[in-house]
Amino acid sequence: MKVTFLGTGTSQGIPVIGSKHPVCLSDNPKDKRLRVSILIEWDDFAYVIDCGPDFRQQMLRAKCEKINGILFTHEHSDHVAGLDDIRPLCYLNGDMNIYAHQRVVESLKKRFDYIFETENKYPGAPTVIANIIENKPFDLSGIKAMPINVNHYFVQVFGYRFNDFAYLTDIKTIDNTEAKKLKGLKVLVVDALRITPHISHFNLEEALQFVKIIKPEKAYFTHISHLLGFHDEVQASLPKNVFLAYDGLQLTI
Repeated sequence: MKVTFLGTGTSQGIPVIGSKHPVCLSDNPKDKRLRVSILIEWDDFAYVIDCGPDFRQQMLRAKCEKINGILFTHEHSDHVAGLDDIRPLCYLNGDMNIYAHQRVVESLKKRFDYIFETENKYPGAPTVIANIIENKPFDLSGIKAMPINVNHYFVQVFGYRFNDFAYLTDIKTIDNTEAKKLKGLKVLVVDALRITPHISHFNLEEALQFVKIIKPEKAYFTHISHLLGFHDEVQASLPKNVFLAYDGLQLTI
């Protein structure tokens, strides 16, 4: 399996519009972060987790011409706002499969009602096939996708495990039953928003503590804001098996 980090930033991205914060003014490409998303590929299949407002730019940068579907973690704008930009992929490859909690699908239907329209549908609109997922494993083109239920303050969020890889973003708490699903990982991806505590995300200290509990072979932090600091400085402070992800990073698992 190959994993490409399409975006590793928080809801505003880095640089933040109008910000004079030193990280926002950095010339280091690793300090420039689009909204959080990954592309996962195996055999001839490709899936994206989340489809935020930078989706078009991310697909162009990754030279991605076909995806088999989109898995959604939750309904917040930085994770769903790019759904309309699947249009050219639908024109090329047909209807797009999406996978999400029932609540998230209902939210998408309100926000993108024209996509889900069945009568008098505008001819240029994309079409999706909604696959409702619950907190139990499901088949995804021959591999087992295991949802991991976590809490983003009061919002329920699905992370996902695929074989020895797991991706958790927008996490603040997780119960022991769900955490046990993460044992034996080669790679764990989890959010680390900033240094100081946040109401709905892990900060750096919490993310590091979570890595100690789960004990993956390697961990990568994502959903990063400018308030975490400069990429290179933070990376130098981390344990040897923990890394800051950055846009364009590719892993083979």
